[in-house]
Amino acid sequence: MRILVIGGTGPTGPYIVNGLVERGHEVTIFHTGRHEVDSLPPESVVPHIHGDPFSLESTAACLEGQTFDAVFAMYGRLRMLVEYLVGKTPRLFSIGGVPVYPGFANDVDRVPEGMRFPSAEDDAYPPLGHATLLADPGLRADHRSDKIRKIIESEGRVFDRHPDATHFRYPYIYGPHQVVPKEWPVVKRALDRRRSLIVADGGRTVESAAYVENVAHAVLLAVDHIDVSAGQVYNVADDELYTRLQVIELVEEELGHRFERVNLPFEVASPAYPTIHHHSSQHRIIDTTKIRSELGYRDVVPTFEALRRTIRWQAEHLPADNERVMKVLQDPLDYAAEDRLAEIYRRLLADCAVVHFQSEPGYSSGYYGPEVNPGGLRAGMRST
Repeated sequence: MRILVIGGTGPTGPYIVNGLVERGHEVTIFHTGRHEVDSLPPESVVPHIHGDPFSLESTAACLEGQTFDAVFAMYGRLRMLVEYLVGKTPRLFSIGGVPVYPGFANDVDRVPEGMRFPSAEDDAYPPLGHATLLADPGLRADHRSDKIRKIIESEGRVFDRHPDATHFRYPYIYGPHQVVPKEWPVVKRALDRRRSLIVADGGRTVESAAYVENVAHAVLLAVDHIDVSAGQVYNVADDELYTRLQVIELVEEELGHRFERVNLPFEVASPAYPTIHHHSSQHRIIDTTKIRSELGYRDVVPTFEALRRTIRWQAEHLPADNERVMKVLQDPLDYAAEDRLAEIYRRLLADCAVVHFQSEPGYSSGYYGPEVNPGGLRAGMRST
């Protein structure tokens, strides 16, 4: 097929472009030209068209008179590109994100608060009006920001204008060249050999994420099964999900450093906010059953190895770019303030340790309970 990739130089783009070339497709990329990368094939193999995918005038001027068998809209203003590409390609592959799920951006969007666990493709906001939202008794009043509204509207326009399109909802993407690498605050502190590390709510937060090579594999599967994927929306995420605490442990192992973990309630654990990227520590997990059952998706790089690669890459490449990255992450690296929080934490532990109960609370009568319950039954057993 003759394929146009709009973008192609971001974290996942080179893997997708190379995968298409390896499959024998004729690929052209359309991007600004500001971020050329060595991992793409030479321009003799993959020609570059330089322009502005956020501008209709620039896009029309650059692509005038051209048609393609398929277009990958991975960058630019999707709502504009969707309209422009009508009649110029029979097959659109577009990229969106998980903010279309109620509870992702605002916990209070749902009753009870937070995203459904896990959130399947049909749990998203419908791209219609407020009246449709109120038909779902689990939704509260509409708290969506303008940015979230535009993401939802763009996804709706994809299928209004290209009924056979395939749309992917990306979660947090990690790996080399991530623009907002939320592992870096932990990696940076490990490299600085910080004694303490502020952790929010025990570091138990779990959020769907996907390694760059795994994301590309998912997208390429939709091309390999182009008839099956027509008209479909797919969530994308790694097979395994790790908590923030587990990521911290991997950083410690990979960089040979141990933190004293200072566990604070989310409300006061502000140094941990850049690693969470959200206004709460609620889980945000999407269901990927559909892409596994319909397209046969499985990770090409296991999460354990993918995170270790990411940590090593960041340790090698990001120190020289630390100022820019920390500005994006909004991490001030205020170690003096963090040390004061750690000292308050230690005093709190000491104060709590002197509180005695007449009868110590237990873990219920399950596996950790007493040998014999008051009713005479062994722990964990039930009468028949």
